[in-house]
Amino acid sequence: MLLDGDNLRHGLNRDLGFTEADRVENIRRVGEVAKLMVDSGLIVICSFISPYKAERDMVRGLVPEGDFIEVFVNTPIEECMRRDPKGLYSKAREGKIKNFTGIDAPYEAPERPEIRLETVGHRPDELADQIAELLRRL
Repeated sequence: MLLDGDNLRHGLNRDLGFTEADRVENIRRVGEVAKLMVDSGLIVICSFISPYKAERDMVRGLVPEGDFIEVFVNTPIEECMRRDPKGLYSKAREGKIKNFTGIDAPYEAPERPEIRLETVGHRPDELADQIAELLRRL
């Protein structure tokens, strides 16, 4: 199952904004949903900007040891701005969007992720292969 920030913010988390408290609650809810799915035997991929270490640690603690794999998709902020498919970084820099991660809201990079993906200079299929290799070793 894929849980994605966009699809959850259109449904379950539509009442949340982007304040620090709302971001914390967003990840908490996602973690609880993912836990229910893991408990039912599913493999769950959660694709979220999760800016705070404490919330990532909280979600890790919801599932049995070894069932949480933190994937740090490391992309420099300049590259995020260059790619910017929705124009959100431009709006944030113009002050039209507040509490935007990396612009006027903090991001705490993972200290010890199970895998770190460097996106600059690598194709998506190469990065997917790195994840598949990690999963084969587990």
